[in-house]
Amino acid sequence: MRALKSIFSYFKRADKFYWLVMLTISAYSLLLIRTVPADSSGKSYFATMMLAVALGYIGAVLFTLVDYREIANFWYLIAGFCVFLMLYTLRFGLAVTNTGGINAKAWISLGGTTFQPSELVKIGFMVTFAKHLAALEERGLLKSPLHILLLACHALIPIVIVHLQRDDGAGIIFFCMFLAMAFGAGIKLRYFAALFAVMGVSLPLAWKYVLADYQKERLLVAYHLDADTASALQYGWQQIQGRTSIGSGGLWGRGLFQSPRVNKGLVPVQQSDFIFSVAGEQLGFIGCCAMILLLLLLLWRTLRIARRSPDLLGSTICMGFFGMVASQMIFNLGMCLDLLPVMGVTLPFFSYGGSSALCLYLGFGLVQNVHMHRKDTDKVNLRRQA
Repeated sequence: MRALKSIFSYFKRADKFYWLVMLTISAYSLLLIRTVPADSSGKSYFATMMLAVALGYIGAVLFTLVDYREIANFWYLIAGFCVFLMLYTLRFGLAVTNTGGINAKAWISLGGTTFQPSELVKIGFMVTFAKHLAALEERGLLKSPLHILLLACHALIPIVIVHLQRDDGAGIIFFCMFLAMAFGAGIKLRYFAALFAVMGVSLPLAWKYVLADYQKERLLVAYHLDADTASALQYGWQQIQGRTSIGSGGLWGRGLFQSPRVNKGLVPVQQSDFIFSVAGEQLGFIGCCAMILLLLLLLWRTLRIARRSPDLLGSTICMGFFGMVASQMIFNLGMCLDLLPVMGVTLPFFSYGGSSALCLYLGFGLVQNVHMHRKDTDKVNLRRQA
């Protein structure tokens, strides 16, 4: 009886609509993954995804049990662990290569499976950067040019390390999280204008010295997929096949487990980067719209929780999650619809990937934490940042 009362009390404080949206997304995601055939070794994508979702929900609930302000008080431990994890991966990580020129050293081995540390670091960044912003607000330094520059340096740390790992897709997501959190904190627009001006001037240098050859080819090919050239067939093959699968589904789709292109695995990495093509072929335009609508509902509710947060720390944590999910959604759909080049960004909560799915649910738990502890402001003594 006491356990039932505790569960009832927990969900009474939680944002139930937010949970409902998340549970619906999970069910839809698992349904799509279930329709994708096993890989050549017979490994079931569904079993791995189910385990990741289950662990993710457990982690999300655990994250809501401790006030987010208390979690943020340990920012130095979180930051140190994240930097160590990224540097360890850079030095001892596993590289993933393919004929497209990719050689990303962004995974580590964990007991017979692999884990992508940058996914967990995104959650750590949500906390540490939010704490940084809250500390500056407390001291009245959010308008100081020097401290704005230090905020940019904070964001550059994970961006530079993932670039050295050759995982620039993750670097773009970190950058978008930085933008969303800084904007949510009320940083003056002139600083954003200056940042984009510097980026614009730096584009020629980035093209020549930063981007790898395969990245340049992907950028060029993305807008010339119909050109019957060797380059388009090599670097644009995934997008060509994905676009064909999405179009073949029509309005209602060919049906679950009955779609020939999905069953034959004609779209490379369809269970992950191109899960949208799986939905497009099997459930058609309606199924694709349902995916987008669910993610938009999740984003809307995240913004609502951010707006109702009692402090800047909570609101910017929510904005970090919003920036992460929104940017991954935009870039992944852009890839699948031939609006953007392929950059190895998954569709949040829908794409297969144990570490990605697990860590996304942890981010969801942090946002739910902000909602559940929004009335506990007077019960927590924030420690001043040294």
